[in-house]
Amino acid sequence: MSNLFATAGSKLHIGAAAMAFTGTDFVAADFNLVSWTEVGGTTNLGSAGDTSELITSDHIGEQRTRKMKGTRNAGAMEIVCDLDYADAGQLAVIAAEKTSDTYPFKITFNDAPSGGTPSERYFVALVMSAGEQWDEANSTMKLNLMLEIDSNIARVAAAAAAGP
Repeated sequence: MSNLFATAGSKLHIGAAAMAFTGTDFVAADFNLVSWTEVGGTTNLGSAGDTSELITSDHIGEQRTRKMKGTRNAGAMEIVCDLDYADAGQLAVIAAEKTSDTYPFKITFNDAPSGGTPSERYFVALVMSAGEQWDEANSTMKLNLMLEIDSNIARVAAAAAAGP
């Protein structure tokens, strides 16, 4: 089927320095000067995307609850990695968990058209946890990361190769 893409081949990166959301939605160009490190061994990238808060008002005379959309929340991502004590990206995320700062993140998908460029997602997040999971004898040890996204998610679409 066309327009279906596997998650396999996607990559997660963390920026080298803290980056704050200033209240104005990011665009991809805001991340151009970021130095990225890939977080290796990812086995699950989780999910993310805006959800609006529901605001309600109960109108007595109409016997009806009126509704409107409030603030948007891009959510939390639960990332799972095979634990690798030598992976620079995993070490960077573990170090970021020890701070109160938000860090830039980039996800590059494996959806590039032939000769083109893949789609990407950019955002800043708080690293809320970086816990090890040891499990059973026939399991790999895992690093479980919780990212609380503190901005919009800037989307870059995949692009076809430039013409001759």
